[in-house]
Amino acid sequence: MSDDPARRIRVVLVDDQTLMRTAFRVIFDETDDIAVVGEAGTGEAAVRVVDSVRPDVVLMDIRMPGMDGVEATRRVRALPGADARVLILTTFDLDEYVYAALRAGASGFLLKDALAEDLLAAVRTVASGESVTAPSVTRRLIDHYVGSAPSRVDPSDRLAVLTARELEVLTLIARGRSNPEITHDLLLAPGTLRTHIGRIFAKLGLRDRVQAVILAYECGLVRHDDR
Repeated sequence: MSDDPARRIRVVLVDDQTLMRTAFRVIFDETDDIAVVGEAGTGEAAVRVVDSVRPDVVLMDIRMPGMDGVEATRRVRALPGADARVLILTTFDLDEYVYAALRAGASGFLLKDALAEDLLAAVRTVASGESVTAPSVTRRLIDHYVGSAPSRVDPSDRLAVLTARELEVLTLIARGRSNPEITHDLLLAPGTLRTHIGRIFAKLGLRDRVQAVILAYECGLVRHDDR
Protein backbone atom coordinates (compact mmCIF):
# COMPACT_ATOMS: atom_id res chain seq x y z
CA MET A 1 0.00 0.00 0.00
CA SER A 2 1.06 3.59 -0.55
CA ASP A 3 1.92 6.13 2.14
CA ASP A 4 -0.33 8.54 0.24
CA PRO A 5 -3.35 9.16 2.58
CA ALA A 6 -5.62 9.35 -0.45
CA ARG A 7 -4.90 5.70 -1.16
CA ARG A 8 -5.27 4.44 2.38
CA ILE A 9 -8.34 2.70 3.77
CA ARG A 10 -10.33 5.54 5.31
CA VAL A 11 -11.81 4.62 8.70
CA VAL A 12 -14.26 6.32 11.06
CA LEU A 13 -14.17 5.23 14.72
CA VAL A 14 -17.47 5.12 16.62
CA ASP A 15 -17.48 4.38 20.34
CA ASP A 16 -18.93 6.22 23.34
CA GLN A 17 -15.67 5.68 25.22
CA THR A 18 -12.97 8.16 24.29
CA LEU A 19 -10.27 5.85 25.65
CA MET A 20 -11.40 3.05 23.33
CA ARG A 21 -11.33 5.33 20.27
CA THR A 22 -7.85 6.50 21.25
CA ALA A 23 -6.61 2.92 21.58
CA PHE A 24 -7.90 2.04 18.12
CA ARG A 25 -6.42 5.19 16.62
CA VAL A 26 -2.99 4.30 18.04
CA ILE A 27 -3.19 0.89 16.35
CA PHE A 28 -4.18 2.35 12.99
CA ASP A 29 -1.58 5.12 13.18
CA GLU A 30 1.10 2.41 13.16
CA THR A 31 0.04 1.23 9.70
CA ASP A 32 0.78 2.69 6.29
CA ASP A 33 -2.45 1.58 4.62
CA ILE A 34 -5.17 2.68 7.07
CA ALA A 35 -6.02 6.25 8.04
CA VAL A 36 -8.51 7.40 10.68
CA VAL A 37 -10.51 10.23 9.07
CA GLY A 38 -13.15 10.79 11.74
CA GLU A 39 -14.50 9.86 15.17
CA ALA A 40 -17.89 9.86 16.85
CA GLY A 41 -19.08 9.13 20.37
CA THR A 42 -22.76 8.57 19.57
CA GLY A 43 -24.82 6.91 16.86
CA GLU A 44 -26.28 10.25 15.78
CA ALA A 45 -22.82 11.78 15.44
CA ALA A 46 -21.61 8.70 13.56
CA VAL A 47 -24.19 9.19 10.81
CA ARG A 48 -23.23 12.86 10.45
CA VAL A 49 -19.50 12.13 10.35
CA VAL A 50 -19.87 9.32 7.81
CA ASP A 51 -22.05 11.52 5.62
CA SER A 52 -19.39 14.24 5.79
CA VAL A 53 -16.12 12.36 5.28
CA ARG A 54 -17.36 9.31 3.30
CA PRO A 55 -15.01 6.66 4.74
CA ASP A 56 -14.40 3.16 3.42
CA VAL A 57 -15.00 1.46 6.77
CA VAL A 58 -16.86 2.39 9.95
CA LEU A 59 -15.73 0.69 13.14
CA MET A 60 -19.04 0.76 15.03
CA ASP A 61 -19.64 0.14 18.73
CA ILE A 62 -22.84 -1.89 19.08
CA ARG A 63 -24.07 -0.55 22.43
CA MET A 64 -24.22 3.20 22.92
CA PRO A 65 -26.63 5.51 24.74
CA GLY A 66 -29.28 7.05 22.52
CA MET A 67 -29.01 5.66 19.01
CA ASP A 68 -27.30 2.28 19.28
CA GLY A 69 -24.95 0.72 16.76
CA VAL A 70 -27.75 -1.23 15.07
CA GLU A 71 -29.77 1.83 14.12
CA ALA A 72 -26.62 3.79 13.29
CA THR A 73 -25.56 0.98 10.96
CA ARG A 74 -28.93 1.02 9.25
CA ARG A 75 -28.75 4.78 8.71
CA VAL A 76 -25.13 4.75 7.55
CA ARG A 77 -25.92 2.05 4.99
CA ALA A 78 -28.91 4.10 3.79
CA LEU A 79 -26.97 7.33 3.20
CA PRO A 80 -27.40 8.38 -0.46
CA GLY A 81 -24.24 7.79 -2.43
CA ALA A 82 -22.33 6.42 0.56
CA ASP A 83 -20.66 3.04 0.40
CA ALA A 84 -19.11 2.78 3.84
CA ARG A 85 -18.89 -0.76 5.13
CA VAL A 86 -19.60 -1.29 8.82
CA LEU A 87 -17.55 -3.49 11.12
CA ILE A 88 -19.33 -4.03 14.43
CA LEU A 89 -17.44 -3.90 17.74
CA THR A 90 -18.97 -5.88 20.56
CA THR A 91 -18.06 -7.04 24.05
CA PHE A 92 -20.34 -10.05 23.79
CA ASP A 93 -19.75 -12.73 21.18
CA LEU A 94 -22.78 -13.21 18.90
CA ASP A 95 -25.41 -11.54 21.07
CA GLU A 96 -28.78 -10.44 19.71
CA TYR A 97 -27.45 -6.96 18.91
CA VAL A 98 -24.82 -8.44 16.60
CA TYR A 99 -27.38 -10.39 14.62
CA ALA A 100 -29.60 -7.31 14.36
CA ALA A 101 -26.63 -5.28 13.10
CA LEU A 102 -25.77 -7.90 10.48
CA ARG A 103 -29.37 -7.76 9.25
CA ALA A 104 -29.11 -3.96 9.21
CA GLY A 105 -26.19 -4.17 6.77
CA ALA A 106 -23.01 -4.64 8.79
CA SER A 107 -20.23 -6.56 7.06
CA GLY A 108 -19.12 -8.46 10.12
CA PHE A 109 -18.22 -8.13 13.75
CA LEU A 110 -15.20 -8.17 16.00
CA LEU A 111 -14.79 -8.50 19.76
CA LYS A 112 -13.35 -5.43 21.45
CA ASP A 113 -10.60 -7.50 23.03
CA ALA A 114 -9.40 -8.83 19.67
CA LEU A 115 -5.69 -8.75 18.95
CA ALA A 116 -4.39 -5.74 17.03
CA GLU A 117 -3.49 -7.89 14.03
CA ASP A 118 -7.02 -9.31 13.95
CA LEU A 119 -8.48 -5.81 14.02
CA LEU A 120 -6.28 -4.69 11.14
CA ALA A 121 -7.06 -7.82 9.14
CA ALA A 122 -10.80 -7.32 9.70
CA VAL A 123 -10.70 -3.71 8.49
CA ARG A 124 -8.74 -4.69 5.40
CA THR A 125 -11.14 -7.55 4.71
CA VAL A 126 -14.32 -5.49 4.82
CA ALA A 127 -12.64 -2.69 2.87
CA SER A 128 -11.94 -5.20 0.09
CA GLY A 129 -15.63 -6.04 -0.13
CA GLU A 130 -15.67 -9.25 1.89
CA SER A 131 -17.39 -10.02 5.19
CA VAL A 132 -15.68 -10.84 8.47
CA THR A 133 -17.44 -14.11 9.21
CA ALA A 134 -15.55 -17.35 8.80
CA PRO A 135 -17.66 -20.43 7.95
CA SER A 136 -17.34 -21.60 11.57
CA VAL A 137 -18.75 -18.28 12.77
CA THR A 138 -21.52 -18.53 10.18
CA ARG A 139 -22.50 -21.90 11.63
CA ARG A 140 -22.65 -20.39 15.13
CA LEU A 141 -24.72 -17.48 13.81
CA ILE A 142 -27.15 -20.03 12.40
CA ASP A 143 -27.22 -22.05 15.62
CA HIS A 144 -27.82 -19.04 17.87
CA TYR A 145 -30.24 -16.92 15.88
CA VAL A 146 -31.19 -17.61 12.30
CA GLY A 147 -32.26 -21.19 12.81
CA SER A 148 -34.98 -20.30 15.27
CA ALA A 149 -36.31 -17.33 13.28
CA PRO A 150 -39.60 -17.79 11.42
CA SER A 151 -39.66 -17.52 7.63
CA ARG A 152 -40.26 -13.87 6.69
CA VAL A 153 -39.89 -13.92 2.92
CA ASP A 154 -41.80 -15.84 0.26
CA PRO A 155 -39.08 -17.93 -1.45
CA SER A 156 -40.97 -17.86 -4.75
CA ASP A 157 -40.53 -14.09 -4.86
CA ARG A 158 -36.79 -13.95 -4.22
CA LEU A 159 -35.30 -17.27 -5.23
CA ALA A 160 -37.14 -17.90 -8.49
CA VAL A 161 -34.44 -15.96 -10.36
CA LEU A 162 -31.80 -18.55 -9.46
CA THR A 163 -30.90 -21.59 -11.52
CA ALA A 164 -31.00 -25.05 -9.95
CA ARG A 165 -27.22 -25.02 -9.55
CA GLU A 166 -27.26 -21.57 -7.95
CA LEU A 167 -29.89 -22.79 -5.48
CA GLU A 168 -27.60 -25.69 -4.58
CA VAL A 169 -24.70 -23.30 -3.98
CA LEU A 170 -26.83 -20.93 -1.89
CA THR A 171 -28.10 -23.84 0.18
CA LEU A 172 -24.56 -24.96 1.01
CA ILE A 173 -23.47 -21.40 1.82
CA ALA A 174 -26.41 -21.13 4.20
CA ARG A 175 -25.35 -24.35 5.91
CA GLY A 176 -21.98 -22.77 6.67
CA ARG A 177 -19.94 -24.64 4.07
CA SER A 178 -16.67 -23.07 2.94
CA ASN A 179 -15.77 -22.62 -0.73
CA PRO A 180 -13.41 -25.64 -0.75
CA GLU A 181 -16.14 -27.76 0.82
CA ILE A 182 -18.69 -26.60 -1.76
CA THR A 183 -16.37 -27.28 -4.69
CA HIS A 184 -15.82 -30.78 -3.29
CA ASP A 185 -19.53 -31.43 -2.69
CA LEU A 186 -20.66 -30.20 -6.12
CA LEU A 187 -17.55 -31.22 -8.10
CA LEU A 188 -16.97 -27.66 -9.25
CA ALA A 189 -13.79 -25.82 -10.17
CA PRO A 190 -13.01 -22.93 -7.78
CA GLY A 191 -13.43 -20.38 -10.56
CA THR A 192 -16.80 -21.80 -11.52
CA LEU A 193 -17.97 -21.61 -7.92
CA ARG A 194 -16.88 -17.98 -7.66
CA THR A 195 -18.88 -17.24 -10.80
CA HIS A 196 -21.97 -18.90 -9.34
CA ILE A 197 -21.61 -16.99 -6.07
CA GLY A 198 -21.18 -13.70 -7.91
CA ARG A 199 -24.34 -14.34 -9.93
CA ILE A 200 -26.30 -15.30 -6.81
CA PHE A 201 -25.29 -12.09 -5.06
CA ALA A 202 -26.08 -9.99 -8.13
CA LYS A 203 -29.49 -11.58 -8.77
CA LEU A 204 -30.58 -11.36 -5.14
CA GLY A 205 -29.03 -7.97 -4.39
CA LEU A 206 -26.77 -9.41 -1.71
CA ARG A 207 -23.51 -7.93 -0.51
CA ASP A 208 -21.83 -10.94 1.12
CA ARG A 209 -22.21 -14.40 2.64
CA VAL A 210 -23.81 -13.09 5.81
CA GLN A 211 -26.72 -11.64 3.86
CA ALA A 212 -26.92 -14.84 1.81
CA VAL A 213 -27.24 -16.95 4.96
CA ILE A 214 -29.90 -14.71 6.46
CA LEU A 215 -31.95 -14.62 3.27
CA ALA A 216 -31.76 -18.38 2.78
CA TYR A 217 -33.09 -19.03 6.26
CA GLU A 218 -35.73 -16.32 6.08
CA CYS A 219 -36.96 -17.77 2.79
CA GLY A 220 -37.10 -21.25 4.26
CA LEU A 221 -34.60 -22.60 1.75
CA VAL A 222 -32.88 -24.31 4.65
CA ARG A 223 -33.90 -24.91 8.24
CA HIS A 224 -32.00 -25.04 11.49
CA ASP A 225 -32.36 -28.83 11.73
CA ASP A 226 -31.16 -29.52 8.15
CA ARG A 227 -28.13 -31.74 7.92
